[in-house]
Formats: sequence, structure tokens, C-alpha cells
Amino acid sequence: MSVGQTAFREAILDPARDVPDGLVDPEGRPAGKRFDVYRNNVVVSLSNALAEAFPVIRKLLGESNFGILAGHFVRQHPPSSPLIAHYGSALPDFLEGFAPVQNLGYLPDIARLELAMRRAYHAADSTPADSSVLPQMPPEQLLATRFTFAPSVQLLRSDWPIAAIWRFNAEDGPKPEMRAETALLTRPEFDPVLTTLTPAGGVFVEALCDGRNFGDALEAAAAIDPEFDLSPALSALVSGGAITDISEDPSP
Repeated sequence: MSVGQTAFREAILDPARDVPDGLVDPEGRPAGKRFDVYRNNVVVSLSNALAEAFPVIRKLLGESNFGILAGHFVRQHPPSSPLIAHYGSALPDFLEGFAPVQNLGYLPDIARLELAMRRAYHAADSTPADSSVLPQMPPEQLLATRFTFAPSVQLLRSDWPIAAIWRFNAEDGPKPEMRAETALLTRPEFDPVLTTLTPAGGVFVEALCDGRNFGDALEAAAAIDPEFDLSPALSALVSGGAITDISEDPSP
């Protein structure tokens, strides 16, 4: 007698459910104990995958608390892809509604940053454009320029110091100051590079990523900070190999 996939999957992730009807071991006996062992192994494996994908979240919560969180998450969010490397994409939203961590308001955005790092790492390769032409452009030409970005480029704006919190926990960086930050991820070689941008710098890069020209992006950033210095953001894009194409708006 076959067991429905839905019933089997639900029972695997819910220890309160009975063993699905008709499930037997190789000798034809009810597979209760074997199923319980298998059920536990599945949850442990998914929890371990989650821990590997979100090491800073695990460190912030501690092993025991992370294990509790992972158990709840795994049972509510079973894998939707056979690629375990992509597991956990629902964790940020889950954290926003998980009552025991509501006092840690930055936690969902830290999870989003760790997800973005994974996406940057697994993104398709690309060839950077020759950015040396930018300083040679007349101002009016530069302002009309648009950029195309590498698939690995990730941008995350937050009301929290997410880059500083990540560095403090992953790289023994300095203690974070409580301020808004934008995290930019580029991948000049094999591993993602994290750059911290000011809020205005984040608006500048986001506008460029949205397809707006250089002049419009500059105006958007200046609306946030009239003294905006574009050099750090532009340098991060260039050194990170983020720009794959440079084009100019057609003349009116």
C-alpha cells in the first residue's frame, strides 16, 4: 500500500503526527520506530543546513536558541527546491513574526544580508566593463550614462547597522554604532566583498541598479544628503567589478 506524498511530507516534519497509514519496514511490519528515526534525521539535517547558511544568526542567538528556532522554522517551511544551498530564503520573514526574537529588531535584516551573500556567491560569472573611461567623460556625458550590473551585485538598505553587526560577529570587527547602513555586495573574484555605504550612497547605487542614469542617481542621493560624496560608492562598484556595461542615453 503506497503512502501519499503529502501525508508523508507532513508527518516527516511534524512529530505530533502519527506514522502515515500503510508505511511498513522491509519485513512488512509497521515502520513506527524507523519512521521516527528518519523524521528526526530529516529535521536535524535541515537544521544543520540552516546553521551553515546563517552563521551570524546562529552566533547572535547561541547554539541552543538557534536550535529551537531552526526546529520551528523547518517544520513550517520545508524545502521547496532539491538544492539545499538555497534553503532558508523564508527565514527573514519568519524572524519578523517569531515572538521570542522580537526584541532583536535587526535580526531579519542580518538574515537578509546572509542570504544576499549566498546569492552573490552563487551568481553567474560576468566580465567587468572598462571603467577607466568614466573619469575621461565630459560632465554632461557622464550624467547621461547608465550602468548594467553583474548578477552578483546585491544591495540591502536597513535601518540597522547590518554590515557592522555582521563584521563584529563574523570577523571580530569593531563594536557597531546604532545607525542606518546600506550593505553592498560585489564579487570581483570568487568570494563576495561587503562594502558599507551611507544611506545616500545606498540611494545612489539603488537608483543606478534600477536603470536610472548617473545624473538622476546623483540627484536622488543629494536629496538625502546635500553634501553627498559619490567617490566611496563608485569606487566600490569599480573595484568590485560590478559594472558590466556602460551606455549613454540617446541625444534628445
